[in-house]
Amino acid sequence: METTDNFKYYIEKFADTKILRYKLENFNQLDLQQKTYIYFLSQAALCGRDILWDQNGSENLLLRSILEKIYKSGQKEHVSNVLWERFTTFVKRIWFANGIHHHYSMDKFTTHITQEEWNSLCVGANIDLNQKEKVLLNNLLFDTTYKAKRVSLDSSVDLIKTSANNYYHHVSQKEAETFYSEIADKEEREQPSRGLNSRLTKDENGTIQEEVWRLNGKYGEAIQNIIYWLDKAKNVCENQQQEKCISLLIDYYKTGDLHLFDLYNIEWVKELSGEVDFINGFIEVYGDALGMKASWESVVQYTDHEATKRTQIISNNAQWFEDNSPTEAKHKKAEVNGVSAKVIHVAMLGGDCYPATPIGINLPNAEWIRESYGSKSVTIENITSAYDKASKGSGFLNEFAYSEEEIANAERYGYLGSNLHTDLHECLGHGSGKMLDGVPVDSLKNYHSTLEEARADLFALYYIMDPKLVSLGLIPSIEVGKTEYDGYIRNGLLTQLVRIELGKDIEESHMRNRQLIAKWAYEKGKDLNIITRKTKEGKTYFVIQDYDALRELFGTLLKEVQRIKSEGDYEAGKELVECYGVKIDSELHQEVLERYKKLNIPPYSGFLNPKLTAVEEKGEIVDISIDYTENFAEQMLRYSADYGYLV
Repeated sequence: METTDNFKYYIEKFADTKILRYKLENFNQLDLQQKTYIYFLSQAALCGRDILWDQNGSENLLLRSILEKIYKSGQKEHVSNVLWERFTTFVKRIWFANGIHHHYSMDKFTTHITQEEWNSLCVGANIDLNQKEKVLLNNLLFDTTYKAKRVSLDSSVDLIKTSANNYYHHVSQKEAETFYSEIADKEEREQPSRGLNSRLTKDENGTIQEEVWRLNGKYGEAIQNIIYWLDKAKNVCENQQQEKCISLLIDYYKTGDLHLFDLYNIEWVKELSGEVDFINGFIEVYGDALGMKASWESVVQYTDHEATKRTQIISNNAQWFEDNSPTEAKHKKAEVNGVSAKVIHVAMLGGDCYPATPIGINLPNAEWIRESYGSKSVTIENITSAYDKASKGSGFLNEFAYSEEEIANAERYGYLGSNLHTDLHECLGHGSGKMLDGVPVDSLKNYHSTLEEARADLFALYYIMDPKLVSLGLIPSIEVGKTEYDGYIRNGLLTQLVRIELGKDIEESHMRNRQLIAKWAYEKGKDLNIITRKTKEGKTYFVIQDYDALRELFGTLLKEVQRIKSEGDYEAGKELVECYGVKIDSELHQEVLERYKKLNIPPYSGFLNPKLTAVEEKGEIVDISIDYTENFAEQMLRYSADYGYLV
């Protein structure tokens, strides 16, 4: 694929995945203290890798260890090329997904290796398994019904028992919900996110208790190393507020006290003056069907000052956007507090942000902290730039855009529109609205993540066509908004289907959200020809006929989704997601897969991290060097060797 500079963004592809690199733009313009701060934070970002692997499934670390022993055993020259290719593809898929389940579909990978071949590979690597390990691995690799899905969102079954993740042990969904309901303080508005940093277990006596992820608890060895590097980072941070934040985070890791985590988030929201910032902890709950347990993740970042001018305009006008939202007055914030937004470059990705990474982030997630203290949002410029540059010349637009005009607009405005959508989604969408008093934060259960993403996307879609953006200088014309509408409908109804196996439903929350919005708008506007389904040369397209009317539809849906969120209306949320976000038109799906196949583009992308090294003279750090030469396997094996604290 072509790129617009000499940096090598595209590295390799396997199965349904391509591996890219991101570039640390303007890193050398940082001073030595800032670079060193980033280096220490980056080490902390890598130390939690094993935590995520174990959270994703209790056998993942054992499986990874065995696969890597086979990979390094030198058997390539002694087995058939077909077998070795199947094996290495399987290993790379597991590396990419941080476990044996696909990072998006949540389905368990198929080995395409026979049990006899697997046994011979183990013998060739001198792997001696005990009986328990043999049974576990045989079930995992060769029993398709065993732990078949990492996260189940099917509300007709027990969500915990049908999910293979490691957040619950011998506990049913009803038992978990009862446990947390009984310890919740219904009268306490500022209650912590209970269950966020623990595994819920039941012992042989039937007693249910939490295994807290902390220094002297579960994942203690990895957390000890995270603390070590955070402590070093604290000594070179840029200001006292950063030092205060890191101290609180360390205390939280030592104790597991969620009240300390809330205090950390409050202070973290206040820290706005530093060039460098980071995320490190148990953050997002997408991996838990009940939306309570958080996966471990980390991002280390520094500011892109030029691009941040755009997000500062948005955050400075946050109250205007909230006041003019089409949502009901009682669901709006009377006063928007502490909304800040930056465009950043990532310097290191870790845990659930690696290798697949978000392009924007809004935190903290606790609703009461957002309402009282605000939030921080970022759009990740060097990731979106890498995606854009690596996709040049792919032929994707020519295949799925309806007209030459649509293609030209996408090439002219698509990058700006996409980034601005992310800005609005993260800064304003996630930070907008409020919960009504007494509504439990977990009231939407397995539909929470989909509806929260829909709320944020709808906020962005509604405003990206607003003339206010032109008057603020954020876009040159409304054509940017129209281009984003074209891309969103195209993706929601057509192109994202390439990520789904034929015959399967949509499982991943972001994908459900996108189809929900696009399909709802298409269905509701069908009689008015707001979006029309067209066929050209035997190919299906969805073409927007009335952009202003579509914007009004987005506003109507935003109002309803915000109501569902504010009031905790589980049944209405369930109906919306199940009706529009889950099922796929099988004939259309088949067509899209056939059209996409000829492009030979893997539908999923992820990133290698740069290798940062401290350059020392006489025991003192004098610089931080950047190495982009590692390939995917080299990085995975190095991480296992250097940061494999739980194996």
